[in-house]
Amino acid sequence: MKFNDYQYQRPDMEQFKVAFEKLLKEFSEGQNFEAQDAAMVKINDLRNEMETMMTLVSIRHSVDTTDAFYEAENDFIDENGPVYQGLVTDYYKALVASPFKKELKDKWGNQIFTVAELAVDTFKPEILELLQKENKLGSEYVKLRASAKIMFEGEERNLSQMGPFTQSMERQTRYDAHVAICKFYEDNESEFDRIYDEMVKVRHEIANKLGYENFVELGYKRLLRSDYDAKMVKNYRDQILEHLVPLTTTLYDKQAKRLKLDTLSFHDESLRFLTGNAKPQGKPEWIIEQGKTMYAEMSKETDEFFSFMLEHHLMDLEAKKGKAGGGYCTFIPNYKAPFIFSNFNGTSGDVDVLTHEAGHAFQVYSSREYALPEYIWPTLEACEIHSMSMEFFAWPWMEHFFKHQTAKYKYSHLTDGLLFIPYGVTVDEFQHFVYENPNATPEERKAKWAEIEKKYLPHRTYDNLPLLERGAYWYRQGHIFSDPFYYIDYTLAQVCAYEFWHKSNLNREKAWEDYLRLCQAGGSKSFLDLLKVGQLNNPFENGSIKKVVDPIQEWLKTVDDENL
Repeated sequence: MKFNDYQYQRPDMEQFKVAFEKLLKEFSEGQNFEAQDAAMVKINDLRNEMETMMTLVSIRHSVDTTDAFYEAENDFIDENGPVYQGLVTDYYKALVASPFKKELKDKWGNQIFTVAELAVDTFKPEILELLQKENKLGSEYVKLRASAKIMFEGEERNLSQMGPFTQSMERQTRYDAHVAICKFYEDNESEFDRIYDEMVKVRHEIANKLGYENFVELGYKRLLRSDYDAKMVKNYRDQILEHLVPLTTTLYDKQAKRLKLDTLSFHDESLRFLTGNAKPQGKPEWIIEQGKTMYAEMSKETDEFFSFMLEHHLMDLEAKKGKAGGGYCTFIPNYKAPFIFSNFNGTSGDVDVLTHEAGHAFQVYSSREYALPEYIWPTLEACEIHSMSMEFFAWPWMEHFFKHQTAKYKYSHLTDGLLFIPYGVTVDEFQHFVYENPNATPEERKAKWAEIEKKYLPHRTYDNLPLLERGAYWYRQGHIFSDPFYYIDYTLAQVCAYEFWHKSNLNREKAWEDYLRLCQAGGSKSFLDLLKVGQLNNPFENGSIKKVVDPIQEWLKTVDDENL
């Protein structure tokens, strides 16, 4: 079956609830391990059915946010997702209370119980309406950004389609593109502020009702962080400030020199070379063909995976009007099928989608036979290791995509990750401030963003972009709105991906074995335990960031970036 043939039917929530509660009773009243185990299997079948429908709605709504049918279905899921979450939490409570926990752990492992305990701590029926409100606010944000209609160079464009202009070789074009993008955010400033302010207050209220002082601890538990906390994350951010920010500041100085500028302004940052950024040397269909060759040659596992994706039409890659922004990979349980969504726009990011999102898809394809839904994906910071590391495992094939611009691409790709990490921890520190100070005004939030940004991105100047000077850059970061505290996961994963890059340079075959083992482990272990599976260092430990930065600095010494 192709993706378009996958059948969607709106779930009958009453019927689902009755069926779920019947199975839950069967589980709770099970007189032995075998009875509870059998009930678990049936409960998971029912959950897979529901999550299949929810995922199909999410994909089809994001592919076309103007489709009235799927917009209505998305509203229905926003309304009923928390109801479903409540039922799953009841199941988790029964699991945690099981008298046969030891036998269940022997069969299924500890992680399912860790997940269950954390989930129980994040839900009570009395927060149901608040969760529904939170979902609706998230959808409002997505729709507001998707509504952008920016007239630029005689054509109406959405935010994704403005991307190539921000990388133009013409400095005035880059600046004009940023002015046009900023105008959209400025015109909607009060709406972005309102949506976020309501989100913060709703989340704070949810946290209070669940017995937390504020949303921070709850936010960590929602992300199923079982083996690290905010204090460890702060130590990690401090390491970034000490060992990485000086290097990134140097990289920006080198970029200014390459661009022959006295001062690198924000609107210059996305152009890495005077000769232009590396671009894929063909159209979307051609890029996909190169991807097919790459994955066929990379390993027998990647060949099987990518052929499956193509055969079942499980990718929607090109930008078009009405399509939600960004890119993602998701999983459709009943079809055991990953799905990749993106917005190709003619930049090197198009190739990164075929490595990054395909890294997610490869992992979930590798672990799709797990019987427990909890083990299909790992926690989010571990998920991002698969995607970012796949970008580096794909390096030997980059010449297929970039031809004579391959060296330029590799330099940009390696350094882009370095330049990204300080921004990623800026987002994280900002969110800690926001949720520790839920009554801060929108103006106070912007001022705090500007202050934190200056700490981790000391080079940045916003010439004549007043909205950004006031500290509103974060409006464009969807994770801040829809996935609180998630963003630091990208930076943790980037650090781990650099380890795979280094290991691959030393012994590619051994590095691939570690990576494949990590993908196959899915979500069967916690983050720090998965790092052990992949033979990776713990990024929270002192000295870990320096260990990652040193070999990168050695590699950079071998590159004459001014002649790329």
